[in-house]
Amino acid sequence: MAGLEAFALGQAPASTPADQVHPVNNGEDRFGEKHSLGFSTILFKVMPRETGGNLFLIEHEHLVKGGPPLHVHPHQEEYFYVMEGELFQLGDSRRRLIAGDSALGPRGVPHTFSSVGAQPGRMLIAFTPAGKMEEFFRAAAVPNGPPQDAELFRKYDMEYLGPPLVV
Repeated sequence: MAGLEAFALGQAPASTPADQVHPVNNGEDRFGEKHSLGFSTILFKVMPRETGGNLFLIEHEHLVKGGPPLHVHPHQEEYFYVMEGELFQLGDSRRRLIAGDSALGPRGVPHTFSSVGAQPGRMLIAFTPAGKMEEFFRAAAVPNGPPQDAELFRKYDMEYLGPPLVV
């Protein structure tokens, strides 16, 4: 056992925790990029490759009326944290969320959201596990991106259920 302990203690880690820290400043994207689905600017904050595929975190800035189509994630939980503004969250019922409120969208629960306040909203969304969400936003949140339809959602392991929430 002493030989195994000496071997383990003599191994240098591939990277140190300090190498894995990637601060992302307020209003910035992890890579200096900006993405949009038309109803907000999307900033990537934590990437799946930084968490072994366990987490993808984005920020929606300047979130206005409109939002994603009604959809389901069969393989991910989606966590919403409202930083500014007022938003509707749709699950079994509509719920108004204000700054400081949060909601968990469990996998398999239909959902969408829209800003409903006088001022644009700002919200963090976490997907766990990350699945294909980074790939989805890279493909869809671009100028003149593809239609938000069942085919697109299926390609990224989501189910399209209907149009965005109208408020």
